[in-house]
Amino acid sequence: MLKISYFCIMFGIKKLDLYVIKNFCLLFAGTFFVCLFVFMMQFLWKYVDDLIGKGLTLDVMAEFFFYAALTLIPTSLPLAILLAALISFGNLGEKFELLAIKAAGISLIKVLRPLIFIVTVLGVTSFYFQNVVAPNSWNKLYTLLWSMRQSSPELDIPEGAFYSDIQGYNVYVKKKDKETGWLKDITIYSFTEGFENAHIIVADSGRLDMSADKQHLILSLFSGEQFENLQSAPSNSINIPYRRETFVNKQTIIAFDGGFQMQDAGFLSARSDTKDMWQIKESIDSMETQKDSLHTAFYTDMKQGTLKLPESSHQHIKEKNKDTKTAKTTVPAFDTIWSKLPGEAKISMIQNAKTRISNAKQDLEFKQMIIKENNKQIAAHWANWHRKITMSLACLVFFFIGAPLGAIIRKGGLGLPVIISVVIFIIYYIIDNTAYRQVRSLQMAPWMGMWLSTAILTPVGAWLTYKANKDSTVFNMDMYRSFLVRVLGLRTHRTISMKEVIIETPEYPVLKEELSALNEECKTYAQTSHLLKPPSYFKIFWKSHPDSEVASISEKLESLIEKLSNSRNRIIISALNEMPILVANAHTSPFKTHRKNIAAGIFFPLGVFFFFRIWRYRFRLLKDMRQIVQKSNLIQEQINLITAKNSER
Repeated sequence: MLKISYFCIMFGIKKLDLYVIKNFCLLFAGTFFVCLFVFMMQFLWKYVDDLIGKGLTLDVMAEFFFYAALTLIPTSLPLAILLAALISFGNLGEKFELLAIKAAGISLIKVLRPLIFIVTVLGVTSFYFQNVVAPNSWNKLYTLLWSMRQSSPELDIPEGAFYSDIQGYNVYVKKKDKETGWLKDITIYSFTEGFENAHIIVADSGRLDMSADKQHLILSLFSGEQFENLQSAPSNSINIPYRRETFVNKQTIIAFDGGFQMQDAGFLSARSDTKDMWQIKESIDSMETQKDSLHTAFYTDMKQGTLKLPESSHQHIKEKNKDTKTAKTTVPAFDTIWSKLPGEAKISMIQNAKTRISNAKQDLEFKQMIIKENNKQIAAHWANWHRKITMSLACLVFFFIGAPLGAIIRKGGLGLPVIISVVIFIIYYIIDNTAYRQVRSLQMAPWMGMWLSTAILTPVGAWLTYKANKDSTVFNMDMYRSFLVRVLGLRTHRTISMKEVIIETPEYPVLKEELSALNEECKTYAQTSHLLKPPSYFKIFWKSHPDSEVASISEKLESLIEKLSNSRNRIIISALNEMPILVANAHTSPFKTHRKNIAAGIFFPLGVFFFFRIWRYRFRLLKDMRQIVQKSNLIQEQINLITAKNSER
């Protein structure tokens, strides 16, 4: 403890920083291995067909998983940082520790400072893995995968099905003894000498064993027959003779390479993910030089005139001109030359022109394909060059998304943070891979495509950090709910319950008179305002003004409801809950400010939406006025009953 305290004092590290670092690092260690395991399983599922049934040894499998893990570390780091930041700061918020820290005058940025340094180190580590470790690992991994694909499958002949993994043979076994390895009722089709000279072997039993050097199969058959077509038979013969051989014991040796051999890695020289940034730059320079050479060669070829007429055609035209004994030195018109040619020459020239045009088209398409493939290789190299930087910066971007987001939602554990982090990472993954495909297909510049995900998520992280530092209610669902209620014009209902303790008893005679006056105002307004007619588009957006009558009715209604809420009568309380909540200006204009109304009116589609919305509010206001009158009458009846009971007493 003394050493830790001395270390903290020497480097100016506070106990709060140590506490935050400890929580984050412990969670990061767990989330990193979980994320790496998930990506490993996804990677294994992708290449499972290359691994199963090949008889690979444990050292080959261990080497495969080791190199796969090294290549997936840069991908796992951003997700692990995002998840660890979300959980750690969610725990701090859930336990009110973050609230206590802010109450002590320490801002969120100060809390994040030591973690920013740690995440920066992780970003540099990610860059090191991508630029130094990953290229070599990808090289080894692709070599292993290629070698696995070239390796022959493990010999495992099924029951009741043809087995064709032995080259040149099709083997059918009706029954198989798994303990002893004996095969029963064997049928073998041998195509080693071609399909026309197929050999058919039928045997009661047999065994199939591997030689010691794993280079041959030893096929031992017992009590069977062999049928063979005779090669001397003509192909058009109806009855094809064959040779039949009966045997008691027959042994055949079949060439079969069942061992695993590492292939040469020279075929990976064109892949950009097996190179570091300096090698990628060198490869790009080489490909650019090659592209310039191709352009020069293709330009020279086209400049010579691919569609030019051959010399024989020119000579034929000159001879025809001599026969006509014309003294003109200019070249005759095409129609004149064409009319003088015989029919066979015309057909020959048309066929020749078609052939030359077709050849020229194929030549141009081939050259276009070569140039396009070269450009795709250059784009892929540039994309991987930029990705080494963007994947490293993703560690910082995800931290500035996860940490403030955890502080805002204030929810720890593995529930909501895991869902949020997975959703964010999926969005990042979709954007990044879609942009990469666009870059590979030459539809987007490499720098633009590879920096697109970073450019989208960086403002999100900055905005979340700002909101969390200012304690803004970004995820306050009540705020969003009230906003949707206002936009969609949804109803809000009253929730008035009967009070257990009433301090001031309602003055029912006075309230009855006020209710009667309110009823008269509502009836008069409903009759004079013409709420069923469509409103004027011009008045809504350019001449809008507040409706003082509705505002006065709403104010009187709320005052009466507040006084009557002290009643002990359940029918009155129920009627008060059914009283509508009036919005004074919802039926006159969409916004409170004059400029916003004009802007909404000018933008025609939005103006039409608000026009019908306000018309709907007018219908609803008419209904509300009628409801106020109806419920007021009901309350007045209950007041009369209450007054009568009180007078009897």
